[in-house]
Amino acid sequence: MKLPLVSILIPFKNTEEYLNECMLSILRQSYPHWEVLAVNDHSSDHSKAVIDEFAQTEPRIKRLENKGNGIIEALRTAYSACHGELITRMDSDDIMSPHKLEIMVNALRSKGNGHVAIGKVKYFSHRGISNGYERYEHWLNGLTAKGTNYEEIYKECVIPSPCWMVHRNDFEECGAFAPDRYPEDYDLTFRFYENNLQCIPCDETLHYWRDYDSRTSRTSEHYAQNYFLGIKLFYFLKLDRDTNRPLVLWGAGNKGKEIARQLIRQNLDFFWICDNPKKIGKSIYGQEMLHFKRFEEFNNAQSIITVANETAQTQIRDYFSGLEKKESLDYFFFC
Repeated sequence: MKLPLVSILIPFKNTEEYLNECMLSILRQSYPHWEVLAVNDHSSDHSKAVIDEFAQTEPRIKRLENKGNGIIEALRTAYSACHGELITRMDSDDIMSPHKLEIMVNALRSKGNGHVAIGKVKYFSHRGISNGYERYEHWLNGLTAKGTNYEEIYKECVIPSPCWMVHRNDFEECGAFAPDRYPEDYDLTFRFYENNLQCIPCDETLHYWRDYDSRTSRTSEHYAQNYFLGIKLFYFLKLDRDTNRPLVLWGAGNKGKEIARQLIRQNLDFFWICDNPKKIGKSIYGQEMLHFKRFEEFNNAQSIITVANETAQTQIRDYFSGLEKKESLDYFFFC
């Protein structure tokens, strides 16, 4: 039986220090039928030379120049030149586990169209991993093991950018890399969700995610918190907001205030609640802060939760459970 061709799309910019490990991890894959489209996003170091050295002896590797600027346009450049039946993305500073492609291909061949293959990830760094990244890794892998990633899609990106694979026709249905919306990986995840691509559970670590100070997600403005909140609100209003129900915003910290500003800019009506006695009764952006128990006065409301504290989140879940409200239908955690 003919093996499907996997197109691995790799934008790269100034990652010469890590590209060798990345490319070697691809060459060592147990699954042989792949092509790499590596797109140089205007590197000023020797990254291009590293790719060219691999391409000289490996015909499955092709280097291209970004037709525009930035990751999204680099991904478009790569996608426009690829031939694979299956599409995946790789970050130029990361490492694949030896059986990553094989496991993902087998999952998609078993399940067919309408699915996205995913895998567990593991952070690594020369200086160790922060508690925040450890918690994110644990949370993300817990969802991936069960394939329930979309259940908490408004909290954080639930499908990591370099650890997914889909059928090409499904990718086209989801809009490929057409949108200009950042963070691009989170936007794509929401489009998988919007088009009902089912996550295939996976209990194996398939990708090693490198952390370092100059990583794009740490340095680019496109990955700042306001971009994440903006994309969450955009898709919530598009996919899960029921305009026949009142909208309630819970939380008056920085994230709550940012969501409030965005709602006000869009002239959207909402009630604003919190449990902070210092803020209750005050006006913020012309909106009165209400005690959280006022939620019960609003008939069949939907609520956006911007409270990040884990203990408080548990209490909020218990509160809504007592009101017989359901998560991802009646209330949505945005952090």
